[in-house]
Amino acid sequence: MQKLKIPVTFDPVKAAQKRSTFDGILPLQSLIRLTESLVIKQGEVAVRIECATDQQGLAVLQGTASCSVSVCCERCGETMLLALESSFIYTPVKGDDNAALALIPESYDVIVRDEHGEINLRQLVEDELILALPLFPMHDAADCNLSADAMSFGDIGPEPEKPNPFAILQELKKK
Repeated sequence: MQKLKIPVTFDPVKAAQKRSTFDGILPLQSLIRLTESLVIKQGEVAVRIECATDQQGLAVLQGTASCSVSVCCERCGETMLLALESSFIYTPVKGDDNAALALIPESYDVIVRDEHGEINLRQLVEDELILALPLFPMHDAADCNLSADAMSFGDIGPEPEKPNPFAILQELKKK
């Protein structure tokens, strides 16, 4: 099966009624906020989204996004390859529909539709991958090219002797 480019925006309610499935790729360069944290900004994100209507009549977007990215190891500073994978379930709502928010099951995340009733699929996938990215990516300790000596920062010399503040009292006591 050939992987197609995923649309940037679409109407989730119409897609759920049609039971649409989006299976394709997003260029990694188009995810600007994610690529700010990467060393190499080339590659593709594999995305699969299935649109359906649940038993309550809510439009549901269930999907996965995965890619391999190059990040900088926080321990040794070397470039490392990291596999990012994310699974998600969303239901679209209008921004001002507070009554509908109370009826949404806890297992669904909420995504707000714009004024045209559409959602930005690229932004949704980018948000999910940013959340999957570790705060401090590091190799396993055994795989890291950093020795234990390089991880110590400076030499702590002997502590200077401080005069005893009670020495004066001891002198007074002797008198």
